Amino acid sequence: MTAAVEPLDPDDLPMTLDAPGVWRRGARLLLRYVAQNKLVFAVSCVGAAIYAAAAVGATIILGRITNSVIVPTFETGRPAAHAVWMSGLALLLVGLLRASTIILRRYFAAILTFRTQRRWRRDLADTYLGVPLTFHRTTPTGRLLAHADADIVAASEVLNPLPFSIGVFALVVFAVISLALVDWQLMLVGLVLFPGLAVINRLYTSRAEAPLETVQMRLGEVSRITHESIDGALVVKTLGRQTQEVERLGAAADDLRSSRIRLGRIRSVFEPMIDALPNLGIIVLLLIGSWQVSIGRLNTGQVVQAAALFGLLAFPMRVFGFFLQEFPRASVVSARLDRVMAAEREPVARSGSTVTDFAPGPLPVSFRDVSFRYGDDPPVLDHLDLDLAPGEIVALVGMVGSGKSTLCELLPRLVDPDAGSVRIGDIDLRDLDPQVARSVVALVFQETFLFADSVRENVTLGEPVEQAELDRVARIAHAAGFVARLPEGWDTVIGERGVTLSGGQRQRLALARALLRSPRVLVLDDATSAVDPVIESAILRDLRESLQTTTLVVAHRVSTIELADRVVHLRGGRIVASGDHSELLATDPEYARLVHAYVDQEAMAADLDHDDLEEGGA
Repeated sequence: MTAAVEPLDPDDLPMTLDAPGVWRRGARLLLRYVAQNKLVFAVSCVGAAIYAAAAVGATIILGRITNSVIVPTFETGRPAAHAVWMSGLALLLVGLLRASTIILRRYFAAILTFRTQRRWRRDLADTYLGVPLTFHRTTPTGRLLAHADADIVAASEVLNPLPFSIGVFALVVFAVISLALVDWQLMLVGLVLFPGLAVINRLYTSRAEAPLETVQMRLGEVSRITHESIDGALVVKTLGRQTQEVERLGAAADDLRSSRIRLGRIRSVFEPMIDALPNLGIIVLLLIGSWQVSIGRLNTGQVVQAAALFGLLAFPMRVFGFFLQEFPRASVVSARLDRVMAAEREPVARSGSTVTDFAPGPLPVSFRDVSFRYGDDPPVLDHLDLDLAPGEIVALVGMVGSGKSTLCELLPRLVDPDAGSVRIGDIDLRDLDPQVARSVVALVFQETFLFADSVRENVTLGEPVEQAELDRVARIAHAAGFVARLPEGWDTVIGERGVTLSGGQRQRLALARALLRSPRVLVLDDATSAVDPVIESAILRDLRESLQTTTLVVAHRVSTIELADRVVHLRGGRIVASGDHSELLATDPEYARLVHAYVDQEAMAADLDHDDLEEGGA
């Protein structure tokens, strides 16, 4: 059975393609690359031009050697010693010049390529960091990785043969001049050769662009599926989905292989034609040249010089052909990257806003007539109003999909409301740069991300922090105890995403990481769901006693709800009730049913833990 592969994103489907359009886009792309590294490009091109002149000079010397050394040797049996030494010295000097210019061209062409890749990666990284959260939610990680790796290489690889390809034009000019000085009929052979190459390239370009675009898209699909399978390895194993994942990846790989085979068939037709042109020219030249020698118009050295010129063109033509093959590919892939980098950036502060600081202490928070929806879906928040006093702890309670997490994401300005306003310290968040908002608001999610680094680096994120301060926030988050028991303490390196720690330990480290930044507003989006209820209650008590912060907690445990100053009940994106826990139990039947469900769920979890302990003891 063949596994189904997810359809490609419509935004990544091939554009309407035409060869002139490819060349226009490609030319603009190369000009952009060159403008960023003018000196490096110029030096590489100078090396290529000198190489071309030296190569043509070598053929002239070879013709002279034929007439002054080789032909006399056949005629007299003994060449002149002076001619042999001079010929050898001339070839040595020209060879050294060619070798040095090859090094010069290749070195600076490599610098040009790698600098371009570095710029692409920096710009792409800035884009990934600067786009809003919705971009990452709607774009598969595998596709982003493909852009940052395979697409960047494909978009810049055309630069490696570019200086040599420009040198080929110089080589052609020098060769035509050299042929013209030898014989006009031989020059005509060369003049016919190069337009033929242009015609072949035009045909190749028109047929190859669409397959090239498809190959890059399929490569992104393979990368995406691979990333999902590796990232979800635990789920794949526990659900026994190994075979299905292999089939899914195999189907995507088959599509990629088919696309590459289609492109390979196109190349298999045009590459031999490009390779054959110089050799065909040599055959025609030898026929004409032999006839010219027989009638006394040319000498043997001149024919050897002309044949050497065409033989010399074989490899440069091959490099030029590689450039012509890479050119449409670079044009296509760079267009894909440009579409990514044209993505709308995260909103900044409104024009004229200069707020960078707040009054000390916990800050008030208010939501005024706030509405928000994802795309064309129904509103997640619908004309919501909510106020939090400085230092107040408010628990958000509601069924799944009631808007709790979206409300939390509004505060650090991960998203902006479609209507209404969110204010912190009487300042509209739209008047704040997102980085300023996040300097006073700390949001801790239920799903905790940890790096494959030491515990210390995961909490400090590389910032210099005194050990006493680190220990203080660890005690508030109730992480100090288990950190001390780790093999290397704070310097213990944990696995990728913190897999060597339990879910509750990861959540407590994430909380310590947030507290270390001394937030004025703390948002806990079910951030202690994996922590033992007793420890969770202790954490909230310590937060109240140790911190000067306004706290918004998404709560699913009665012990957490009871510790809040106020409980807000959300339903359908609106606040349907607000008050203390006892009051809502008496006045809001739906809230009471929700709380009883939480109690039953906690009791069931406790029974399961008790049964596990008994089985372990047995």
